[in-house]
Order: sequence, then C-alpha cells, then structure tokens
Amino acid sequence: MIQNCEVLEEFEREYLRRHPLTHEDALRLMDGLLEEARALGVWPPKDPWEGVDVDIRMAEVLCKPLK
Repeated sequence: MIQNCEVLEEFEREYLRRHPLTHEDALRLMDGLLEEARALGVWPPKDPWEGVDVDIRMAEVLCKPLK
C-alpha cells in the first residue's frame, strides 16, 4: 500500500524524465492494452455500470486529504 504519496510522485516524475513517452507511443500502448483486453474477453464489458459503486467509494477514500 502506498503510504508516502510524495515518494511515489517523485518516482513517477523521475521515470517520465528518463523515459519520455511520445503521443504516438502512448497511442500504441493504449491500442495494445485494448487488444489485450479484447483477447481476454473483458472488453467491452457486459454491464458497463457493474462495480461503479465500488469505484466511487474508492475515489472518496483516496481523495480525502491526509491528516
């Protein structure tokens, strides 16, 4: 579990600095992920609203400011 968001954010900034991603690279990556999801039979979802309540609860928890 991520306990120090600043460390993660710094890691992400450093990684992106060292490994720049062009727009074309990002589109190829997205196409590959979509192809993989289709091959696994998980896209498109049978019910697009399935699990949205869990996503909303997760967002509420993750977006709360730390005290």
